[in-house]
Amino acid sequence: MHLYGSTVAQAARSVGDEAFITAAAGHFTKVFGAAPSPQEVHSWRRSWPALVAILRSAGLDGLHLLLEYALPATGERIDALILGKDTDGCLCAVAIELKQWTHAQLRPDRPGMVRTAERVVQHPARQVGGYVHYLQQWVNRADFPLTARGTVVLHDAGADLVAALRAPAARGPAAVYPVLGRDDLTPQPSAQALAQRLGCAELSPAGRTDVERFLHAEHRPGAALLERAGEVIEGRDAFTLIGDQDLARQEILHAVDGARRQGTKSIIVVTGGPGTGKTVIACRLLGDLCRQPHANPRLLSPSGTLTRQLRRTVGDDFRGLIATFLDKIPAQITNDSVILLDEAHRARTYPDHQQGAFPLTLGKLLQRAAVTVLFLDERQIVRPTEGLTLDQLRQHAQHSGFSFAHIDLASQFRCNGSRAYQQWIDHLFQPDGTAPAWAGSDYDLAVAPDPEHLEHWIAAHTRDGHTARITAGFCWPWDSPPTPPLLPEVAITCNRPDGPHTWARPWNSRADEPAFDHPDIPARPFWATDTGGHDQVGCIYTAQGMEYAYNAVIMGADLVRRGEQWIAHPEKSHDTQLRNLPPHRYLRYALNTYRVLATRGTRGTRLYSTDETTQDFLQTLTLPHDA
Repeated sequence: MHLYGSTVAQAARSVGDEAFITAAAGHFTKVFGAAPSPQEVHSWRRSWPALVAILRSAGLDGLHLLLEYALPATGERIDALILGKDTDGCLCAVAIELKQWTHAQLRPDRPGMVRTAERVVQHPARQVGGYVHYLQQWVNRADFPLTARGTVVLHDAGADLVAALRAPAARGPAAVYPVLGRDDLTPQPSAQALAQRLGCAELSPAGRTDVERFLHAEHRPGAALLERAGEVIEGRDAFTLIGDQDLARQEILHAVDGARRQGTKSIIVVTGGPGTGKTVIACRLLGDLCRQPHANPRLLSPSGTLTRQLRRTVGDDFRGLIATFLDKIPAQITNDSVILLDEAHRARTYPDHQQGAFPLTLGKLLQRAAVTVLFLDERQIVRPTEGLTLDQLRQHAQHSGFSFAHIDLASQFRCNGSRAYQQWIDHLFQPDGTAPAWAGSDYDLAVAPDPEHLEHWIAAHTRDGHTARITAGFCWPWDSPPTPPLLPEVAITCNRPDGPHTWARPWNSRADEPAFDHPDIPARPFWATDTGGHDQVGCIYTAQGMEYAYNAVIMGADLVRRGEQWIAHPEKSHDTQLRNLPPHRYLRYALNTYRVLATRGTRGTRLYSTDETTQDFLQTLTLPHDA
């Protein structure tokens, strides 16, 4: 998809008109399903006429220009794409990243990032390099040869800014993508020289047939990309399988092969509690599928945090293979695709759930793919906008005429492999909570007397080089701005012999990228893994799907123990999705939330409740333990 396409000469006749910009904004909504932001429209107004003038002064009138060209597998768009024929007769696509920057801030310790105004963005040479990689690896070139290049055009930037941007690019993989500023974008010493700087010097106009062939080309991962992804995944220690995990992997592959042989749509559900290896099995399966002939696999997750972590582990070159699944189906999933949907219990069921007996978007995904493998833990459903279950999937398969298989993961690989601890937590966070006193010796569990003990315990393990984190129920406000300084909103007052004492710490950052001037404060997706995360408090939406060695959990007043049962107080929650629920409905989500939080630690966990009665109850179940 793209917003506009024509030759450069044709674009020059209208691109500077306000009516053209207004029409483009209206067309954008139809093409991409949402209106462009005012900032985006403003950038078009400034950059499109400037780019067309530059291309014309380089003598490139006959080349084809596409504006806002979409890369379906990534959700990203190229500002401008130039199409022409090279000297070998091959179609060549030149990706242009347009910027109106006149000022930007760079840091030597963060060469891949740039701050401009209030935003922190990827270095534009790295950005355009990603576009080129996509065009080389995802556009099916079986019917026609295609080469790809990339250039950064900063039409307002002076020499100092351009030099600063070129310095980090020259030392990294983006060195091959020119960064051009105001002084580079004039036809000096000749139009041919400008065309050369733009990467278009030897290009001749492409015929209409070639352009149409490019526009209708299938977007799917190429064989070389898949082979390389398979090798990378297989070589990652993080994705090593142990014992029953590998047996489950082989069983799933066997079920996938059987489903393919049957030639019918198939659903395979893999169930297992926290730490049974669902994510690592899904990643290894992606590697296996990437190495099969004619593969078109995807690893999807409703969790953006998990998606970002996996992309970083595997490498951003493979980002189209690993994507976040919310309310849109990723592009180019076909009837030969195998979909691995990790954390399927978090798949959105609202608002489209109300349009039928099964979530609409998920139903379309299952209908489109050949085989869908869903990794599921029903007791990790923590809000009413999600809630997919094994029974729902079985009934949907039967109703739709799909084949169905169920594989259950029994072995526990988190919590020091302690099945006793996992079972104890499962019993504890039932409505009646009939857990016996903890007597296990294979997992480090205790109740902390106050939050400061939690903090000292976490700090000690952090100094020893272990990952250690504090999480809490969503019982405190979260009003901090997206960028630091973060406010110490998780505030707990405890009575001491010398009087009341308040402990307070900030929630984790809500930003998706690290703060430019605060590298010690991780971005939300990396709170569980990056340096500095132990200084903030994580919530269920940050911690779910993650793990770390040592785990401190603060239970708020939304879930308290009274007599032989748990009592829910949704009015104590600050979660806008949950706080207006009646107590009997809120109880399920609160129990699931604290169960998830209590199973993040691979080596040890400390519990603490702000409610005195609940704290006493927890202490009766565990041995006293010093921090």
